[in-house]
Amino acid sequence: MNPDMHSDERAARVQLAACYRVFAMLGWTEMIYNHITLRLPDSVTGGNKEFLINPFGLHYSEVTASNLVKIDIQGKVLDGSVYPVNPAGFTVHAAIHAALPDAHCVMHTHTTAGVAVACLQGGLQQTNFYTAQLHDMVAYHTFEGITIHADEAPRLLASIGNKPAVVLRNHGLLAWGRTLPQTFAILWTLQRACEIQLATLSMGPAIPVPEAIAAKCTRDALQFNPDHGAGKDVFDALVRQVDKIDNCYQN
Repeated sequence: MNPDMHSDERAARVQLAACYRVFAMLGWTEMIYNHITLRLPDSVTGGNKEFLINPFGLHYSEVTASNLVKIDIQGKVLDGSVYPVNPAGFTVHAAIHAALPDAHCVMHTHTTAGVAVACLQGGLQQTNFYTAQLHDMVAYHTFEGITIHADEAPRLLASIGNKPAVVLRNHGLLAWGRTLPQTFAILWTLQRACEIQLATLSMGPAIPVPEAIAAKCTRDALQFNPDHGAGKDVFDALVRQVDKIDNCYQN
């Protein structure tokens, strides 16, 4: 990385690169597709909205701090990167980063369980420990095709509202949050909810969780709460696992 780079940008790059390696370790990859983006702090951008995205063409296991691409919300490359940016990633992520002040990180996956639930008529059902922790946190957006058309952005934002866990119907899962670890905690919980639902419905009807119990579970859940680290402990533990395998993402 450039030795003159602002320390806050350097830290953001290392954290985001680590997250790509965590996703690879967990199997949350889709060849060279999908995205995790992180908005850079004002200390780096001077108040402009700029964010980091993966270089299109590389697998998540190949992403490093130095090859992440810095772009603005118009998709202009700001750091001289030789790598292209996937238009589908830019369109969705830029819209969310630009419109939602708390969306400092955005994650999108096409996991089997996530896409399966996104294709299900009833979507995510309130039937397990993980869905109960997402009470009133899940939004749905109707499928409009491959997300490369800017005119979809206002409809996507209207669908999301203020809900940080998003089921993109017929498509996959998305999460956003104030920090990368918080966003990861939301997406991990949503992913687990989908996995358990997929397993449960393969066996027969599920037992519903009453609305009041689900609301209580969400209030009691610690992993999203800034007062309890907002997922940092979990994310740091997974980064340590990645470091045991290969820490070259820091370069």
